[in-house]
Amino acid sequence: MDFFYQQKNIKYLYFLVVIVYAIGLFIPLMANDSAQHATIAMRMYLSDNFFELLKGPNPYLDKPHMHFWLSTISFKIFGLHEWAYRIPALFFTFLGAYSIYQLTKKLYNESVAHYGSLIFLSSQSIILSNHDVRTDAVLTGATIFAIWQLFEYVSTKKLVSIILGAIGMGISFSTKGFYGVGIICFAIFSHITYTKKFNVIFSYKVVLGLVAFFLSITPVLYGYYVQFGMDGVNFILWNQNVERITATGFKQNSPDYFFFFHSLLWTFLPWAFLMYYGLFYQTKKLFKNKFKPVQGIELLTIGGVLITLLIISFSKFKLPHYLNPLLALLSIFTAGILYNLQKDNQQKTLKVFFGFACFMITVLTIVVVLILCFTFNPPSILTLIISSVLFLVLILTLLKKEAFSKKIVINSVLLMVFVNVVLNSYFYPELLQYQGGLQIAKIINKNDSIDINNVFLYENDYSWPLDFYTQRNTPHITKEELKKIDKDVWIVIRNIPLERIEKEGFTIEKKYKVDHFRVTRLNLKFLNPKTRSSKLGDAYLLKIASKKT
Repeated sequence: MDFFYQQKNIKYLYFLVVIVYAIGLFIPLMANDSAQHATIAMRMYLSDNFFELLKGPNPYLDKPHMHFWLSTISFKIFGLHEWAYRIPALFFTFLGAYSIYQLTKKLYNESVAHYGSLIFLSSQSIILSNHDVRTDAVLTGATIFAIWQLFEYVSTKKLVSIILGAIGMGISFSTKGFYGVGIICFAIFSHITYTKKFNVIFSYKVVLGLVAFFLSITPVLYGYYVQFGMDGVNFILWNQNVERITATGFKQNSPDYFFFFHSLLWTFLPWAFLMYYGLFYQTKKLFKNKFKPVQGIELLTIGGVLITLLIISFSKFKLPHYLNPLLALLSIFTAGILYNLQKDNQQKTLKVFFGFACFMITVLTIVVVLILCFTFNPPSILTLIISSVLFLVLILTLLKKEAFSKKIVINSVLLMVFVNVVLNSYFYPELLQYQGGLQIAKIINKNDSIDINNVFLYENDYSWPLDFYTQRNTPHITKEELKKIDKDVWIVIRNIPLERIEKEGFTIEKKYKVDHFRVTRLNLKFLNPKTRSSKLGDAYLLKIASKKT
């Protein structure tokens, strides 16, 4: 029996979600990681050197090559644009959504297959990862694709499935090392253990799959070897994992063992509470059925998630975006919760979560109004019209009489579309204007009297937006080098008093001053226009007179 309305009634939500992602393509790049990674790929593009990773002038060991290769290929095809940098992330996100659809259909029911992909595409961290692009979008898409294909192999024993799964696992490794590989293995191990299909392991096809995996990671291993020798190969095969767990080479940023569990509250917004309840609900059913395989209960998703969370929670270096590959599995799991609650006729529970969805709509609508009215410049008429129409659609949908399970999905997705249209079309573009490097790049590009070849970053400062938007890896210049130079040059400084430059004996012939703020460290004083100035720093583009005698 199909407990849900026909899928065609919710397919329009994909169109609205795609609008959110499309707007996000054109947001200015955010410092640090997104702009930094774009600049690393830009260097590859400009130099045609695909086997050297450089962060500024320094070798970059931390991340494998795949994300940068894909971005460089996109630059080759589309040109050096911010939206071109984001195209590979968008492709892998949609590949991930399709993989989630297929897995949800196989694990639960075709009637909720679209729910899994819509939950994934509307999760806040997934939307964010497609404009604040790091390695996570490619990693997430490749990881869930590999899990889908290896699930198909366990179910059908088809050779093509294990080969595709191995290639997906290879892309995952080539994007962020063994982290994604671990998630894949934990999920498939949980599934095989639950279904007792151990016989699939003892097959020549597994050997062929391993060969395909090792062949697919060979380009990255070769790249590390070319640049770093065997130390680079050892790093990606072993040392990277140890360093992340022990925070070696990183500043320990969270001793909280529950960091990832409460980070899910915003990364998996607005689905986290339904997921948390589902964890209790499904675990209860697992024990009730004595872990016997039955329709509507599976261990692939939550097994893979919980094993991974248990391990990474002991890491001394934690960041919220590490959760992104797990959100794909949690999206399937949450769709399964809706399926089981409807199948078990748990209408009171569904009504409670619909009430919670209404509460989230109220709270986030207030937040959106505050953002539009009290943060930056007045929004454009187009932004106001689009956001108003989306809010009206959201309210009208709330009033329709439909099954609670469907209303939860539709209204939650509409809520995230409404919120993120405002964020992507208004909030982030306004916020990112406070990146000093971006504003200085605009000044340089518009001013014909500034020779880009005579622009330098002073001392050890970095500005990735400056590099990307001037389409140049800006060289550094030290105080000693600047004193010896025999021509007028321009230097970029941030949060350094002008008096210091003058005290060091330099003559400033011309200056441009812009506001600068570390946009990834938002606070209420910055968001409040009345107190914003107290949180702003200064960035300067200075013309320094030559030392000719």
